[in-house]
Amino acid sequence: MLKYSVGLDISSKSINGCLSTIDNGQKVTVKTTQTFANSKAGFKSIDTWIRKNHKDQSIPLVICMEATGNYHESCALYLFEKGYSVSVVLPNKAKNYLKSLGNKSKNDSIDAKGLAQMGAEQCLSIWSPFGRYFYELRSLTRHHQSLQEQKTSSKNQLHAIKNGMYSSKAVEKQLENMIKLIDKQLEQLETTIKNLFQSEEEVWEKVCNICTIKGVGLLTTAIVLAETNGFELFENSKQLVSYSGYDVIENQSGKHNGKTKISKKGNARIRRAMFMPAFQAVTYQVKPFCNLFNRTFEKHGLKMKSYVAVQKKILTTIYALWKNNTPFNQEYQPKISKEQELELPSPVSFAKAEKSSADQVGTTQGKHPSERSLHASSPVS
Repeated sequence: MLKYSVGLDISSKSINGCLSTIDNGQKVTVKTTQTFANSKAGFKSIDTWIRKNHKDQSIPLVICMEATGNYHESCALYLFEKGYSVSVVLPNKAKNYLKSLGNKSKNDSIDAKGLAQMGAEQCLSIWSPFGRYFYELRSLTRHHQSLQEQKTSSKNQLHAIKNGMYSSKAVEKQLENMIKLIDKQLEQLETTIKNLFQSEEEVWEKVCNICTIKGVGLLTTAIVLAETNGFELFENSKQLVSYSGYDVIENQSGKHNGKTKISKKGNARIRRAMFMPAFQAVTYQVKPFCNLFNRTFEKHGLKMKSYVAVQKKILTTIYALWKNNTPFNQEYQPKISKEQELELPSPVSFAKAEKSSADQVGTTQGKHPSERSLHASSPVS
């Protein structure tokens, strides 16, 4: 036996559990299944059930569950604090894996067995909980977005009613009052977010540094920090780019050359927050971002594609400023050591490489100057 794996399929009221094992021949065997309540008492029962069936303590045990809104969070936190290795997988990843098993039926019990098999066969990343500070910040920023969407919907309704064949004064008045109430709540939320930032001196200092980027405000910074847990688990900017869905995917096979585009398989809230700052940075001619926009626009002539490149660069710049705790300097030039200078290609060889294949050039698009790759021959990730 190589590993114990527990699969938990979590709903709002119940949790279906399955404990499986995998042996040297990669055969997964179901040992026991049970249903628990999605409550503190149920979490204690899960702990007892796991300890009872985890008979050989020398063999590692992992717990695999699917991210189901907020219903999985309390259970994941409880088991994490008990010392278990907990993995939380995205719903689309779990769905595609369960499809690959060839199961024609779908129910909570089958899903739990599939998650247990997934945990047994794969080496999944270990989940760790959000800090209380950034969890509260995330609640505030997400509620702000929800209110903003409600306001837009109410304004559209009001506009439609006013321009209809007949108008209802009662409905108009209620919608106007609703918009005023939402505006008031949005102001209160923004004040609360600012107060939360100022409650931590170190965080407030870093936030002020990030806000020195023209076009990036307090709310944008709050959204990025809230959705990334203050960049706690990110080791480099590439991980952040992938997490946000800005990573480039290719569609090429043999003679077929499909579109090369960003994956969009990541946190959509971060991409939404980067939309306006990119326009502002280009409008106000902020050097690194404006230069990137012009350079990419000359290459393909697509404005929106260039704006996306600027969004990616602003995001990685925010990451670099947060990690280094320094204000933004658009005149910044990275220092290059003698060893690094020797590794740089000559202008002639660089021009040839660029002409032969753009994919083979170590482009600096979307990266902060302090994190640029100095190996111009390395492929774009």
